[in-house]
Amino acid sequence: MADLSQITEHMEIIGADGVHIGTVDKVENGRIKMTKADSGSHSDHHHFISGGLVAAVEGNQVRLSAAGAAAVLLEEEDDGEPLADKRP
Repeated sequence: MADLSQITEHMEIIGADGVHIGTVDKVENGRIKMTKADSGSHSDHHHFISGGLVAAVEGNQVRLSAAGAAAVLLEEEDDGEPLADKRP
């Protein structure tokens, strides 16, 4: 896992394949809180990415160890529940 203290507001979050996942709001409790605008159909609240998925912090980008399509499935709700469990 990369050093989460290097992650700052407004950094771009990308998958291992370079696909845009979201934008950092802040790091909270070992997870990346994404901006509401990047929360898809749930834009009324924030989604989170586990800090354990961070492979590197490079320039203004947070690169995840998972490809974009997989990383989106690993997003979490505020309570830590996987977002995938709440999708139809």
